[in-house]
Amino acid sequence: MQRSQRIVRDNISDDVAVKVRDMIVDGRLPAGERINEVHLSEQLGVSRTPLREALAKLAQEGALRSIARIGYFVRELTLEEFEQIYDIRPLLDPEALRLAGLPSRERVEHLREVNEKMGHTRDANAIIDLDDRWHFELIAECPNQVLIDLIKQFAQRTRRYEIALMREQKNVALATDNHKAIMAALRRRDLEAACTALRINLQTGREPIVAWLKTRERKVGTAR
Repeated sequence: MQRSQRIVRDNISDDVAVKVRDMIVDGRLPAGERINEVHLSEQLGVSRTPLREALAKLAQEGALRSIARIGYFVRELTLEEFEQIYDIRPLLDPEALRLAGLPSRERVEHLREVNEKMGHTRDANAIIDLDDRWHFELIAECPNQVLIDLIKQFAQRTRRYEIALMREQKNVALATDNHKAIMAALRRRDLEAACTALRINLQTGREPIVAWLKTRERKVGTAR
């Protein structure tokens, strides 16, 4: 088996999760395939411990299915699942922002800095990290922790779908422009407009991801 470049970053298990998630999205780990931990650890150049931590994380976010005493299996990326989970955050996040209220000018400035960095980043996983950071910073003062936890859960569940979205720079540019519209409303101290712009932001990724999934499903069907 061909070995890929070894992972040398500090947080090994997180970086292993990134690599394995990319392999799933790209089809290098096909849907339904059982994860061979020995072969995969050799391929990635890591020990079994960080690999198992990464697999557990991916199972938690829905990318893998865990069967006791048997192992992990790759879960299929499907249009049905995507449509069930992606429409939830446009409902949750605006409510969290409404409860959080208008942020301080210092927080808005920090949001601007994160958004600017996101616009200059090219790696899809790093872009999603920054996008999540931006959204969580936006609603950081929401007093409803249960709501925040739900939003984080859905962010995890949609991550493997959003990788394809953020590989296209035009989609990144659209996301950062949406963020600018939200921040502009916040600077005007118009919370209602900011919540509306946030809802639009969380809906704009739907169409390109659906198109990607349909193309992906046709390719998989042709290959069978």
